[in-house]
This record gives sequence, C-alpha cells and structure tokens, in this order.
Amino acid sequence: MKSRLLFGAAMALAAPVLARPVVPSDIARIATVKSPQVDPRGEWVAYSVTTTDLDADKQVTHLWMTRWDGSRTVQLTGRKDESESTPRFSPDSQWLAFISSRGEDPPQGQLWLMDRAGGEAIKLPGITGSVVDIAWSPDSKRLALIIADPDPDEAANAAAGAAITPPAKPGEAPSPPAAPATTDKAKKRPKPIVLDRFQFKTDDDGYLRTQRNRLWIYDLASRTARRATAGDYDEALPAWSPDGTRIAFSSKRGADPDRSYDSNLYLVGTSGAAAEPRALTSFKGADNDAGWDSYPAWSPDGQSIAYLQGGPVELFSYGVTTLAVVPASGGAPRVLTAGLDRSVADPIWTRDGKAIRVIVEDDGVERVAEVPAGGGAVEAVVTELAAITDPAEGAGRTAVLVSRPSAPPEVFALDGGKLRQLSRHNEAWLKEVDLAPVSRSSFKSPDGTEVHGFVAKPLGAASPPPAVLFLHGGPQSQFDAGFNIMWQMLAGHGLTVIAPNPRGGTGRGEAYAKALYADWGGPAVPDALAAVDDAVAKGLADPKRLVIGGWSYGGMLTNYVIASDQRLKAAVSGASIANIFAGYGTDQYILDYETELGTPWTKPEVWLRNSYPFFHNDRIKTPTLFMVGQQDVNVPTLASEQMYQALKSRGIETRLVIYPGERHGFKRPSFLKDRMERWLGWYDAALK
Repeated sequence: MKSRLLFGAAMALAAPVLARPVVPSDIARIATVKSPQVDPRGEWVAYSVTTTDLDADKQVTHLWMTRWDGSRTVQLTGRKDESESTPRFSPDSQWLAFISSRGEDPPQGQLWLMDRAGGEAIKLPGITGSVVDIAWSPDSKRLALIIADPDPDEAANAAAGAAITPPAKPGEAPSPPAAPATTDKAKKRPKPIVLDRFQFKTDDDGYLRTQRNRLWIYDLASRTARRATAGDYDEALPAWSPDGTRIAFSSKRGADPDRSYDSNLYLVGTSGAAAEPRALTSFKGADNDAGWDSYPAWSPDGQSIAYLQGGPVELFSYGVTTLAVVPASGGAPRVLTAGLDRSVADPIWTRDGKAIRVIVEDDGVERVAEVPAGGGAVEAVVTELAAITDPAEGAGRTAVLVSRPSAPPEVFALDGGKLRQLSRHNEAWLKEVDLAPVSRSSFKSPDGTEVHGFVAKPLGAASPPPAVLFLHGGPQSQFDAGFNIMWQMLAGHGLTVIAPNPRGGTGRGEAYAKALYADWGGPAVPDALAAVDDAVAKGLADPKRLVIGGWSYGGMLTNYVIASDQRLKAAVSGASIANIFAGYGTDQYILDYETELGTPWTKPEVWLRNSYPFFHNDRIKTPTLFMVGQQDVNVPTLASEQMYQALKSRGIETRLVIYPGERHGFKRPSFLKDRMERWLGWYDAALK
C-alpha cells in the first residue's frame, strides 16, 4: 500500500534497434547503484552496488569508489556471500566506515572500518545490537551510531548458550570461542511473542516489542560505545555539529509515539553520560520524520540547522514537506519553501552558507533546486527530465544519483549546474537491449481535472497495439522520469504501457494529493480510465485489447477499477487489499487508518465505501491474478486471499500466487523473475 518500495515510471529515449527487447530474466542483469558519498577532499566518490548472485538466488551489495574526474573506478569489497552498505568517509579521509553482517548468526549489521591506504577491513568490537546508521565526528575520532536493540529472545539465548568472545584488535590472535552451555535444540526452542504496543508490527521488522533504535557514540581509541541519550525512544538521522560538541537527530518523544506523527528535531551533547536531549522544534506534525530518510543539515558556521517540516497533521503523507531552518541555540523556525507547493528533501548548505540546495519532487521529475538561506525564490539548478536523488557533498563538490529515461540510476557529478556521469555499472547490459520510447501524456478527467502521466510504446508493434493500464503504488507517490524495468518488460512484450499519475499522488501539490483522502478509489478511478481513453483516442491502444495491473496501491487501484469498469480483459492485482476492514489490526498502517478513516466501529460507512471492490465484487467480470508475499505486513496475504476467494466463489477466472518468505518488496531473484513471467502470461492468455 503506502510503501516506499514503489514501481517508478520510465522515460526511455528511442534507441537504435539492437538485439532484443527487455525480458524477465533481465531483472537479474541490472545493477542497483545507491548511496553516493563524496570524500572530504572531493577526490573520490564511494557508493554501493547491488547485483544478483544467480547460484545463491540472492542479491548482494558491495562498495565501490570512483575518482571525481572519472579516471579510475575500483571495487572496495567483494566477498561472494556477504554484503556491505552505508559507506561513510572519515573527515580526515583516512578511513571508510560501513555496515555489514559478515559472519553474524543471526545476521545483524556491525560497524566495519577500512583503511583508505589499503588492507582488509576490520569489524569494530564493543557493539551490542544491530548498527542501522553511522555518522563521523568532525575530528574523525568518534562515530554517532544508530543501533537497534538486540532481540530479547536472541539475547537470552546468547547469554544462556555461550559467553560472547570479544573480537580481536588488529594484529592480535582471536580468543577461542567459549563452550556452549545449552544444547542447540534448547536454544532454538520458540518463545511466546508478547506485544503491548499500539503499533505492533511493520513489514521491515515484523512484530515490534520493546526494542528501539537508539543513538550511541563510538570512541575509536577505546573501542567502546556509550548511549548518547536518556529515555526509551526511537532515534534516527544523526548529524554532528561542525565543532563536534552536539548531535542533531530526529525522534518521537511524546507519551505514546506510536499514536502520533509528532517527530521533532533534537540536540544532545557529545561528552559525558547519556543525557536528555533538547527539543529544537515543536510543530505538532512531522519534523524531519525518520521515514523520509533526509538528514538535518548544519550550516557551515554551526549557527543554524536546515531540516524538513511536514504538512498538516491530519494529512500526514498526503501533505507537502517544506524546507525549514531553525537556530541551533533555539528559537522559531523559518519555513523557506512555503509557497512552493511541492515536497522537498535532502537539504545541503552551500560552502559559503548563503543558500541551501534541495531535491524537489515536481510533476514527473525529481530535480535539484536552491533557495537563499534568508528566504527568497526557489531556483532550479538542474532542469533535466530525470529523477535526481541522494545528493552528497564534500569539499564543495556534489554527487547525485541520476536515473535517466534511458538508463537505471548511476552516480553523477554535479558540476556548475551540469551533470557528468561517474559510474557505469549498467553500460554493458544497456548495449544488449532495445528500450521502448516513452512520452509524457496530458489529458482531462471527466470532471475537468488535468491529469498527467506517461506512455511507453512497444517497438515495432502493429498499430494500435494491446495496452496495459499500469498503476503506481503509494498512493502518495508518482511515476517519474526515472528508469524502471517493469515498464520496459511490459513494452518489450508488445504492450503499450499507459501510466497515469491520478489524484492522490504527489508532485502536483497538496490539493491534488488530498483529493483521494478517505476516498481511495474516488477520483483516481476516473483519472485512470481517462488515461486509457486518451491513449485509445491517439491510436496508441486497441480498445478491444486492454489489461490492467499494479503493485501495492497500484494493485488496490486495479481492484477499484475492475469493480467500476468491465472493458479490461485481464487484471494483475499485486499485494493489494479490497476489504479495508481486513486491514485494521493486520497491517502496519493503524495510525494512518484511524487518522484518515476513523475507527471501523465509529465510521463504518467510510470503511464500507472504501471497501467496495470486495463488498461489490459482483460487479467484477475481469479475470484477475492475485500475487503477494507470504510474510507481507505492508498489505498482508489475507487481503489477497479474500479477493481470490470472492471471485472463485462466483466462478470468475482467478488465481492466487503466494511467494514464501517474501515481504512487500521481493528480494529473491528467482521469485522476481517468476512474478513477471506469470504477470505477462496472464495477459497473454486473455489477449491471444
């Protein structure tokens, strides 16, 4: 449903006809480039690359580094069965820290250190729990860590089964492991899961008990970690002050954080015992929410902090996030992009402290823009039709991820407002395939609202070709000008891909997004069907050969559409829900539900209206394939099971495919390929 894992749009430029179209097996060929980090001297950019190990049927992530001038690229890590993430250069440029679960059973992230001069990385001792995030102090002697508390059952097993052997320091021989005190069978004996939280599970973490993500400070000299803060709260996104005396971070610290969107920006000192942090913001909605993954940014003089402020509390993720600046000494914040009506992210100060750069989510693009620190007009830095994300700065040089219409994301240097490619991990694959050309679309919904989107046209297809109405997740997201293999596989299979950005999505302002509020089919259904009418009218789609599909909210909107219109010959509803009552208490959106819809027993009419694809499934005639991960907590399996059972009961052609061990975002390469093959096969059966 409202997942961060969303199928994005693609805008592929017409390419010379090459060997073949994109097919499901290409999922395993694409390298996913992430997390660029510029070293403090501005000479190198480190980043992570995720590839597929077909033999092990899993994805692995390793660290790479490329020179700023593009003259040399080196792989830093490469153990076959291990992964690494979150590369961070030390300010003195001597070290590269990263997170890896190498050798950990059960797997948990640990802090590793690699000497930039060469040599094997070492795991740093003295950390209990799983490292989630890392940030260097300005003097390179300490690191701020976000550490997830250990699972209480696993901790008890470890304590009962064996004494933990401390890791050896570099150059020392490791101590022999302690003998186990209990049998393996006893250690594996399950224990009851006891829950007492309002928000008691998430798709990433499963059931939530008393564990928290906490801010720690790690001292390199003593190889010890200590808590930085007092209190029993989750903490995230640490950022050191330029003088190293304070850390800014985000946290919810109300009476019951699970029942509130009220995250705030806090400051805590970096010396002495764990202390109660000082709140810098007091907005009742979200200030720099951890889920936005956007770090607070200190001004070069350490006097101010730039951060994100959310929209109205009741709109939560429908609202627009704005750029704000607050004095580090305390005081009223200033919102710098209040008039923009577009969400921003990832603030970075210019070296002179006179301006702040941000990523702006606009109509079908993510672009770099700049706003004066004292307030003023938001000016575009890069206006290219692309998805530009993840900015990182070092020595006044900025690296970004750029997902262009014709290629997956790669690392680029941002030089004087121009983009220069640094990494080329997908270059060989791109030479093997034909990519479908994509164009922007613009059309009117029946009520006169202008709706935008994209259309991907299959190469060499007869006119008009069959077409798929492909719907994005969220709903608070958008199809953008970034590459997406889903579009290319569908178009490569001979289908025109119709991809609208209906109301409820982002990129078009707050009013456009909140039009779907408490009305989840509402205006999105006529908007989506208007995209089909537009494509048919332009000769891009055969009106007698139309199919539909999507994942997460894209699957939900598929359910709403086929319960409203019977022209579609086949549907694929991925990880979706139709009986919204079934979501209450079974998925991770309890706070969103109660904020937007009320409770089922106080507002049953609202819940019933939003559940019409289930309670009026008698209107559905479209053969529908339901697919879902068995361990999905974002949109649980039971939601797909209910719709499958309803259509099966009525004799409508349907099928349910459940993928063992998968959550909302699939990871097993063989399942990713299988899912796409079944998706295409379902359409083939209906269109042949």
